Formats: sequence, structure tokens, C-alpha cells
Amino acid sequence: MDAALLHVSRNAGIAVLYQDHTLQTVWSHNLQPPWAEVLEEQSGTVNSLPQQQADRLVAAKKNVLATGNSDGLEVSIADNSAGMRWYDVCIDADHSSSGQVQGVVVTVIETTEQKRREQTLKALLREVSHRSKNLLAIIQSIASQTGHYSGSIDVFLERFRGRLQSLASSQDLVTSSNWRGAGFRELVIGQVKRYSNDTEHAVHILGEDPYLTPNAALHIGLAVHELAVNSVSFGALSRADGHVEVTASRVSGPDGEGQLALHWSEAIGPTADATTRKKRFGSVALERVVPAALSGSAVLEIGVDRLQYRLLMPQANFEIDRD
Repeated sequence: MDAALLHVSRNAGIAVLYQDHTLQTVWSHNLQPPWAEVLEEQSGTVNSLPQQQADRLVAAKKNVLATGNSDGLEVSIADNSAGMRWYDVCIDADHSSSGQVQGVVVTVIETTEQKRREQTLKALLREVSHRSKNLLAIIQSIASQTGHYSGSIDVFLERFRGRLQSLASSQDLVTSSNWRGAGFRELVIGQVKRYSNDTEHAVHILGEDPYLTPNAALHIGLAVHELAVNSVSFGALSRADGHVEVTASRVSGPDGEGQLALHWSEAIGPTADATTRKKRFGSVALERVVPAALSGSAVLEIGVDRLQYRLLMPQANFEIDRD
């Protein structure tokens, strides 16, 4: 064998084995455990390789000896220290000068890292597909509710665009975290910032700063959007000196399970018809769509001079202590 080729194969992690027509090993190069035992085994009964794969390997060698055609297979071997490892095994016939098959050349290339990357990519694609379907379902719900409470196409388009932009803003936070979720404070500030240049004064955030799951981030972002739009139009943020207070606190549910209570509170001006105001600023999203998506509950109260929104959701939607 050419010495240069041997060095190349060693550096590339490629193992090579030559066996004669009786499958007796003539020479080998760079065979590492467990392949030193696996490839030299004639019967296919080897402890390090599952019986089915061992039989396939021996059958492939015999097929090449019988037909002279190349063959190959993928083999996986359990490794106690590294988990499952994968290999591509290529088997080629060695022909004599007269054209007779006189042996086989077996080449082994480890593909573990490639296989793991492929598995990770497939898992990511499945996750993206799942999240995309969820996002489309949210958009469909937003479109349906917006259309139901819009008196004209112009009103629908204005409200729908605003809600889509809110959804996009929350989605940006979720995406930047590699789909882990979003921090509550960052989410609230990001939504209010779209309507106020002075968020430090406009919104006072108190209590905990929970880390929200992707689904919770999207829906809570939508709730904050609805509240902020109403506040800019009719509430505290419509005044230069106005501000809203947002509080997140842990509470215990009926069975002692941890829950998160979110509270939005602001001073508002006098109104003649609170019911009309509730409908025009998205009470359906606040009281039905958002809590239903989070398996929680919500209450929207519009008094003479104060608006309050309380949202309660279970532990599955958030984390408090996060490294």
C-alpha cells in the first residue's frame, strides 16, 4: 500500500480491511475497537454489534464475492461512553488479473457527527412546523375576532395590522432566544414602546420578572398591545403625565399549585358608556382569547376613573427562577 494513502486514511479516520475469498483477513489499516473484532468476524456473531447488523455485514461481503458488485450499508453501534455511533461501510470486490473476484476491500467511515446533525435538524424542522401551525392558528383567531367586532373593512385592516405587528414584536423576542421564550418585563416594554417614546415614565413594572414560554409570550404580548392601544386612545398614555402600572406576582392556586397573576392598572378619564369602550378596545381578546390560550382566567374592569386588567395563569406558562 502506498504510504501516503495510509497516512491520509488515518488522518481522515478511515479504516480499511482486506479479506480473501474465504473472508480471512489478509491485512488491515487503522482499525479501532470495536471494528477490529467486528470486521474480522466471519460468522457475524460478535458482542459489540447487534446480531441483525452483524448478519447483514457478512451477507454483504458474501454478495460482493459472489457478484463482483460493490455493496454498502450503514451500521450503528452502542458506545457506553459516547452513546450510539454510526458508520458507513463500503465493500468493494478485488479482482485478479484474470477478472476473478479474489477478495473484498472493506472501508469504514464514521458518520456519527453527521448523523447527529441530521437528527438535530429534523427535530428543529419538526419544531418549526409545530410552532408555525400554532402561529397560524393564533393569526386565524385574531382575524376572526377582529372581523367580528369591526364595522368596516378600514377599521378591520387598522386593528388587524396593529395586532399582527404586536405578534411580530413578541415573535422577535421568542426567536432571538432560540425559541425558549421571552422575559416579561422586556415583552411589556417592547409592546408599550410602540406607542410611547418614554417607556421609563409611561410604564411602571413591579414585582416578579417571569420568563414566559413562547405561547405565553405571544398571547401576553397581544394582551399588552390591546391595553396599550386603549390607553393611548382613552387612558393614561393619552396624557403627557400619564403612566400605567404592571405587576407580576406569584400566587397559589386552589390545589396549592404555583400560578402567576398579572395586573395592569391605570387612571382613565370619565366615560359615558363603559360597555361600548370595552368592545372597541379588544375585550374579547383580553377576557376570552388570551386566558383560553393560557388555560387561565382574566377579568377586565373599567370604572369611572380607573381601568384594571387581571390575568391568572398556571405554572406551565412561565418560570420565575432562571439562570
